[in-house]
Amino acid sequence: MALGVAVAALFAVVAGMNDGGALLATGHKLPTVRPALGLAVLVAANALVPLLTHEVARTFVRRLAGPAGQGTTTVAVLAALAVVLTLTHFGRPTSLTLAVVGGLTGTALGGGMPVDAGAVALVLAVGLAAPFAGALAAPVVSRLLTLVTTVRGLRHWHWAGFGLQCLAYAANDGQKMLAVFTLALGVPGAPPAVTALAAVLFGAGALYGMPRAGRTLAREIIASRPLHNVAAELGSGVTVIGCAAAGMPVSMTQSVAGGLIGAGLVRGGGRVRWHAAARIALAWLLTLPASAALGGVAAFAVAGTATA
Repeated sequence: MALGVAVAALFAVVAGMNDGGALLATGHKLPTVRPALGLAVLVAANALVPLLTHEVARTFVRRLAGPAGQGTTTVAVLAALAVVLTLTHFGRPTSLTLAVVGGLTGTALGGGMPVDAGAVALVLAVGLAAPFAGALAAPVVSRLLTLVTTVRGLRHWHWAGFGLQCLAYAANDGQKMLAVFTLALGVPGAPPAVTALAAVLFGAGALYGMPRAGRTLAREIIASRPLHNVAAELGSGVTVIGCAAAGMPVSMTQSVAGGLIGAGLVRGGGRVRWHAAARIALAWLLTLPASAALGGVAAFAVAGTATA
């Protein structure tokens, strides 16, 4: 159990490194939400929202992890972390959802266990659709904002968008932390002590990873204006909350990136830095197969060692 809990703690820290900066990045053009205050709100949301709903965590525990034991799950999470940490090191924020799904699937196959192909395919389909949904929602939100507010009024909408993002992340993407902890501890539901611990560790990781991950989304994808950032926040928040209501895990990072691109396209594709967007998309495409391959090899090696 000790190893599983240690891996779960590391997973929460890496989630903060990978996702925390990305969530705070879109507001850098508007000083309404200061980084310290924004991080505090995000940590509080991750501690409290799972107490009200943890459907996404259930999806990971029941539909994806399936019959896998604690040891198998630990191997899968380690494989996912190795891939995500490598990409984070190079400033490429990727999807922990894709990494965990890939790690669990590859580890199950490598260990000779059954895989629910339908559940995996459904989760992947919804996850891959998230950035496109964010890209479609953000231009609509952008146009609505130009009708109902002014540049000064965007500050209030920024708070609304950021708050929505925090709730969406805690109800969806952030619940992977809860799933990994409950699998490691063998406890059901969402114990308050577990959600609080995961949230604090997430906050610590976000402090470390904020500059690099945040810079990638905030500056590299588009030559953004405050309107683009607020529209991306609102559009991605609505998209991810909708998926959470269906119990489908998706990546907030992907949705935010799609939202930024969609908002930038409102005034023409010239604002989008397609080379940077392509690098991020390549990181997403590499994440799942790399995690699956690493998890499969590791599980096969562990199984071979156990039978030797």
